[in-house]
Amino acid sequence: MSLDAFTPRVRDWFTRAFDAPTPVQQQAWPLISAGEHVLISAPTGSGKTLAAFLWAIDRLHHEASDPATAGTKVVYLSPLKALGVDVERNLRSPLIGIGQSARRLGVPSPAVTVGVRSGDTTSSDRRKLVSDPPDILITTPESLYLMLTSRAG
Repeated sequence: MSLDAFTPRVRDWFTRAFDAPTPVQQQAWPLISAGEHVLISAPTGSGKTLAAFLWAIDRLHHEASDPATAGTKVVYLSPLKALGVDVERNLRSPLIGIGQSARRLGVPSPAVTVGVRSGDTTSSDRRKLVSDPPDILITTPESLYLMLTSRAG
């Protein structure tokens, strides 16, 4: 899959940040864009995070201008708290870069928000996740269970 399926702001950011998509990205993006369920298993540094998230980030930037679509749209379930923190950190660069590309291109760039919920999340941050849900939620299985079974869920 070429980058042509992505919006101009995402294409601009990607081509400025990377030489080309990795093989795992080339294999995953057509399936993800078609709405298929995808399991990505590849070595560290092979582009898994972007393979998994870039299509969603592109769609979130496109749809974020519609208030009717507010709320969490992407849930990343991490088996480990530390991995969730790493994923959140790895998403910051593309989110910032895509916003910069949008400004360069003169196109709207609504903010895409990311939230992390684990056993270490403070009670005030948990309340904020409920009152102002992020577009992308990174959480652990235990925390997801608590969110779905609590009164706040």
